Amino acid sequence: MKIASFNDFRIGIVEDGQLFDITSVVPAAFDALPQQRLNWLIAQWAQALPAAQAARASVSPVALASVQLLAATPCPPHVFAAPANYRKHLGELGDRTVTKKGRSAREQGFFLKAPASVVGAGGAIFVPKGSARRFDHESELAVIIGKGGRDIPRAKAMEHVFGYACLLDATMRIEKDTFEEERSMRKSFEGFTPVGPYIVTADEVPDPANLANRLWVNGELRQEANTSEMIVDIPELIELISSVLPLVPGDLIATGTPEGVGPFAAGDTVTIEIEGVGRLSMPVREREHVSPRAY
Repeated sequence: MKIASFNDFRIGIVEDGQLFDITSVVPAAFDALPQQRLNWLIAQWAQALPAAQAARASVSPVALASVQLLAATPCPPHVFAAPANYRKHLGELGDRTVTKKGRSAREQGFFLKAPASVVGAGGAIFVPKGSARRFDHESELAVIIGKGGRDIPRAKAMEHVFGYACLLDATMRIEKDTFEEERSMRKSFEGFTPVGPYIVTADEVPDPANLANRLWVNGELRQEANTSEMIVDIPELIELISSVLPLVPGDLIATGTPEGVGPFAAGDTVTIEIEGVGRLSMPVREREHVSPRAY
C-alpha cells in the first residue's frame, strides 16, 4: 500500500495516480493536531487497517496531481541518519570529509537531523540567501518505524519496519580550518530533508537490501548504486539505534548515501528514484531574506 500525507495533513491511499482520502479513520481529536494524524495511524496500523480499507472503498478518488503532497511522514519524532554507510563514498569529499580514517556507520553510530527540516514533494529545498558555501545532495532510502522498541536485536528488527520512502539528505559542507559547524546543524536547514513522495508499506518491498538508488541534478545522473552496498544494513541500524534509545512509531531512519555526492544550487532540480519505492523531484530555491546569522 502507498500512503500519502497531503494538503492540511490529510491522509490518503495512492493507487495508479489517484488518491483515496482515508482521514476519517483517524480520531477527530487529532483535528487539533493534524500533523500527528499519520503517526497515530502508523502506531495503530494493525487495528486500523480494516477501517482504512473500508474508507478507501467508500470514497471517490481524486487525481494525485490535484493535491499538495507533504512529506511522506510530515512530523517524525526523530530523524536518525547513518553517516558513511557506502564503501565507495568514504573519503570522496577530500578535505570536507567529516568521518575520518575510513570509519563507517558501524564505528560512528548515528547522528540526528531536525524534524523541522523534513519537507514533501510539494515543497522545496531552501539554501541561505547569498551564500557562497557548498551545498550537496545525498540520495538515501528512508525507513519508517512502525513498532517501537528498545534493544531490538537485528534478527527481529524488520518486524519493526512500517515502510519506506525516498529521502534527500541535503548538506552544507564544511570548509576546512574556516567553517566547521556540527553535522546536525549543517543538515537541518529548512527543506534539507525531503521525504516522499509517499510511504510504501513494507509488504510491498520484499527485499529492501536490493534496490537500485539513483539521483539526478537537472537531468544529469550523479548517483547510482544499490542498497546491497550498504556497510551497515537496515537490521543492524535498527539494532544500533535502539541500543541507545527507544524507537517509536513514525521515526525516520536515513540509511546513508552512496558515492557521487555533489553540489546543487538555487534554480536546480534534484530528483531521486529508488526501485519499488518511488521518484521524488525537488526544486532548489534561495531564501527570500538573509538570516541574522548568514551562511
